[in-house]
Amino acid sequence: MALNLRRPTSERRAFMGKVKIFTTSRCPKCPQAKVVGERLQRLGVHVEYYDLETPDGLAEAAFYSVQSTPTILVEEEERILARWAGQVPSEGELERVVFGCR
Repeated sequence: MALNLRRPTSERRAFMGKVKIFTTSRCPKCPQAKVVGERLQRLGVHVEYYDLETPDGLAEAAFYSVQSTPTILVEEEERILARWAGQVPSEGELERVVFGCR
């Protein structure tokens, strides 16, 4: 999965929020979720990773009612814009939420 960077920057809105990625070591889709997070970080998006096998990860997961992995949350101004549970979003879905592309 690759983010489509061919769109001119003027078509993307500035994203001031963060992406939270919840994973476990046993999750088969979690490595793909981490790759998505790394790509977003290279584009300047603030990404936070939470391992549900740690106390801090469990606490954050409880706060957001995370019950499956991977879970990816897109949050801006303390509001959840999108949530994917047990799956990794397509590049188009993620672009639309994070950058406001059509």
